[in-house]
Amino acid sequence: MRVVREISKEGIRISLFDWNNKYLLKFDSGMVEQTFKVPAMDVLDEKDLDQLLEGSFFDKVKERFDEMRQSLHIAMENI
Repeated sequence: MRVVREISKEGIRISLFDWNNKYLLKFDSGMVEQTFKVPAMDVLDEKDLDQLLEGSFFDKVKERFDEMRQSLHIAMENI
């Protein structure tokens, strides 16, 4: 697995990996993370993946993090 790039945006650590003819786009925020796999054949240039770091896709990632944190908090209260 090759690390292509790591950045931080709005408190979210974003890592891009190249692995087995796929790009793995990993978003990490505190105790939760999201990983998306994109076939390398669908990407002409690695910079094309930058579109996933903004706009509605990134907004949905942030919303999902809020939902994940809330779910984890509720689950931990029941332990």
